[in-house]
Amino acid sequence: QVQLVESGGGLVQAGGSLRLSCAASGFVFSNYAMGWFRQAPGKERELVAGIAVRVGSTYYSDSVKGRFTISRDNAKNTIYLQMNDLQPEDTAVYYCARGGGFSSGRLSQEYNRWGQGTQVTVSS
Repeated sequence: QVQLVESGGGLVQAGGSLRLSCAASGFVFSNYAMGWFRQAPGKERELVAGIAVRVGSTYYSDSVKGRFTISRDNAKNTIYLQMNDLQPEDTAVYYCARGGGFSSGRLSQEYNRWGQGTQVTVSS
């Protein structure tokens, strides 16, 4: 079955960086768009970054554009989220997600599997 396991969360000061990883298994990884969502307390889960099957095709929400970078390593069945210049408003549980087969990765409704999440806390 589909498994998505996130790692790399933690506590960081404002302006700092973290790198999240997500190891995927149970499906043909290279055939699917992948993404990162986040959910802060009292807020809806939002798509912050997506990456399509096609190399170089990525999506970022306005709130993270220019600070976060999503990437994938198809040989390792892993995606990453490099987060720079973190701010307190980035505090949330971050979830790895699988999109549709060969989809763009740009729309929340494309995603149908999520991992358990990893906590990111940014102190001011």
